[in-house]
Amino acid sequence: MTTHSAFAFLDARLRSHSGRSAFARFAAFPGVFVSLLLISGAVFAQAPAIPGVTTLKLKSEVLGEERTILVRTPAGYETGNQRYPVLYMTDGDAHIGHTAATIQFLSQNGRMSELIVVGITNTDRTRDLSPTHVKTTNPDGKLQFPTSGGSDKFLKFIETELIPDIEKRYRVAPYRILAGHSLGGLFAVHAMLARPELFNSYIAVSPALQWDNQAEVKRAEDFFKTRKELDRTLYFSLGNEPGPIEDAFHQFKQVIAKNQAKGFEWEAQEMADEDHGSVVLRSHYFGLRKVYDGWQLPRNPDTGAVTGDLKGVEEHYKKISAKFGFEIPVPEGLMNQVGYQLLFGDKPEEAIVAFKTNVERYPGSANVYDSLAEAYERSGHLDLAAPLYEKASTLGQQNKDPNLAIYQTNFERVSAKLKLAGAEKKP
Repeated sequence: MTTHSAFAFLDARLRSHSGRSAFARFAAFPGVFVSLLLISGAVFAQAPAIPGVTTLKLKSEVLGEERTILVRTPAGYETGNQRYPVLYMTDGDAHIGHTAATIQFLSQNGRMSELIVVGITNTDRTRDLSPTHVKTTNPDGKLQFPTSGGSDKFLKFIETELIPDIEKRYRVAPYRILAGHSLGGLFAVHAMLARPELFNSYIAVSPALQWDNQAEVKRAEDFFKTRKELDRTLYFSLGNEPGPIEDAFHQFKQVIAKNQAKGFEWEAQEMADEDHGSVVLRSHYFGLRKVYDGWQLPRNPDTGAVTGDLKGVEEHYKKISAKFGFEIPVPEGLMNQVGYQLLFGDKPEEAIVAFKTNVERYPGSANVYDSLAEAYERSGHLDLAAPLYEKASTLGQQNKDPNLAIYQTNFERVSAKLKLAGAEKKP
């Protein structure tokens, strides 16, 4: 058995075997294969249940089986009306936990939008994620991958059954990302070449491009020979993985580097201190950063303050909207920050405009009313501030907002001031 075959064999089979049975299964293989087993084992652990993740059962006519789908929605999804781009991911049960945390972290730090994450769990992983049928045999003469070569059918399942079901159930924006690891990374590359219009961006982590004598690398070369435009983004990565997978990675990188497709953005990254299993977490971080390149507003490096005025902020998000193909409003938290920068920068009228914009865009948020009320209070308009503080308190109670006590205190303070002012006016 070649090193290439052994790697693919382990990658394909270990997801359904664990512990002593897995070691027993491969005990007769040379040491290199046991090493691959050891460095890859962490990838196959089941992800623990995490908040915001729903399990769906989808009966597929294309695949002739029932599939389990994991869907993670952003915090506050149930009480809002915002639409979100969607990240579709292979090996969903293995990666939805850390990927959801990465998305939350990056979005909270203004590096990307929030996403709905759709994790597809496996039944026959080798079948679904391999683009061609290979006839490599074991020493006993039996095929190593008897069901291989089902990527196109799996892609059809995603396009004609999974995506329509998700878009029917959830508030989605018209922007899709596909991410996959190893054979899943191979599938992501295949999807880009076979159906480039189906997803807007692709993240391929340690893609098993050595599959079937680099068949997908050759396909990429033919693809880019005739492709003049490709408004898509591709990020692909590799850990410290010498051998056929590394060779194929470099061959693919050379093909991509020679392409002249207008609008195509890509990045290749090698992580010498990661292995085939550990490379996923950081790759999803940097891959999402690549997809959302240019998302963050310029900031003062010393203070962290957003640079530019309110008009500049709005213009920035118009450009971002044009890039992603749908209207993206200034995020609530960012507009709130801009409002306070204006308020404490002795520009109360501009601050009120910013806070009013937030109220119009995010009427279900308690905080936007509280911030606008504060701007009115600091401007001496207690009569305008009081009902807004009251609204914040009401919504805070309904939404179980952690800042409810602050909203209530603010309302009580301004109400007392108004009462006192009214008493002083009486003869």
